[in-house]
Amino acid sequence: MSNSTNNRGWIITFAALGINLIMGALYSWGVIGKALVADWKWSNTDASLPFTVSAAVFAITMIFAGRAQDKFGPRPITLLGGIMLGGGLILSGFANSLATMIFTFGVISAIGIGLGYSAVTPCAIKWFDSSRKGLITGIVVSGVGLSPVYMTPITSSLLKIYGISTTFIILGVFAIAVVFVLSFFISNPPELKTANTAGNQAKAPATQGNDYTWNEVTQKPQFYLLWIMYALAATAGLMLIAHLPKIAEAQAQWKAGFWLVVILSIFNALGRVGGGVLSDKIGRTRAMMLVFMIQAANMFAFTFYTSIPLLIIGAIVAGLAYGSVFSLFPTTTAEFFGIKNMGVNYGMIFTGWGFAGVFGGMLAAFVKDKTGVYDYGYLVAGVFLILATVLVRVLKAPKARV
Repeated sequence: MSNSTNNRGWIITFAALGINLIMGALYSWGVIGKALVADWKWSNTDASLPFTVSAAVFAITMIFAGRAQDKFGPRPITLLGGIMLGGGLILSGFANSLATMIFTFGVISAIGIGLGYSAVTPCAIKWFDSSRKGLITGIVVSGVGLSPVYMTPITSSLLKIYGISTTFIILGVFAIAVVFVLSFFISNPPELKTANTAGNQAKAPATQGNDYTWNEVTQKPQFYLLWIMYALAATAGLMLIAHLPKIAEAQAQWKAGFWLVVILSIFNALGRVGGGVLSDKIGRTRAMMLVFMIQAANMFAFTFYTSIPLLIIGAIVAGLAYGSVFSLFPTTTAEFFGIKNMGVNYGMIFTGWGFAGVFGGMLAAFVKDKTGVYDYGYLVAGVFLILATVLVRVLKAPKARV
């Protein structure tokens, strides 16, 4: 690959990172949900519903968005995603009921996030060879993990100054403006169209001869194993992200618990890059097993984190492990099923994350409302991670086509 092409790939990678920094607006809901409980007197369960619906809609959108970006290219899909994300946030500023908030944030904004996220990750990966898949994936998806680092304190400040409604409107305008500019840097590499021409064989992705269509993927047991593992592994992280400020107050009487979201987000981003690099070095499945076991131990111990320092340690470990998941699964998808149709193939597997978003967010809220503590939610999440670790042992790559 020429230097100019390589440089172009890095430009696109960092533009994709910037777009994902905006698409990570979903993870600011922990602060907004706390404000809805405190200021609008919503229950914990009601305040979790828009986030829960958004996770499901986001994941389902990934299937159709992935297919659309495979067909039409990443730029128009990214631009449409930014408009829908920002538009949904702006409309949330006028919502005055739970049902309306579910539709504006949980549906419209979530569709926008799914469109943007589905387009930029496969696009960036296509500019690099297989030895860098994990690294590039980690860099791009770290944007979503890093998003709460700046969005959580900004959202918290906006909520104090302007209230919930105006905060939504400001965030929406900001999202549209940034994604509009960055989307013009996004494109697929020319090699994707000419990889089979004479003299250009070296540029072809390593998996090109083993590309599977979406319907072929659904006939493979690896697809169902990856889906189940994604759902099991993501539950713990999503449960914590949606409830950390409230967990901090309940277990350590820490009213500034939104800083835990910031801490988890920083290490979430580091985990995405670190998990990608680790999987490049030791292999995808070995990295998965290590990450799942660490997160399981952390979840079983979380009920004992009753001081600020212990909660910080728990958030750090949870962030690293949860972030790694977002590097491990797309790179595994690319290696198992090829690059050509990665958008739709990974989109289908990503619905496992959507299931976890629904179950994880509601699990913690339901447990807290019924028992007054989060302990049983941690226990369930830990068991899920043990099951995911067991499934890694039976996961093998599909046989290469002859």
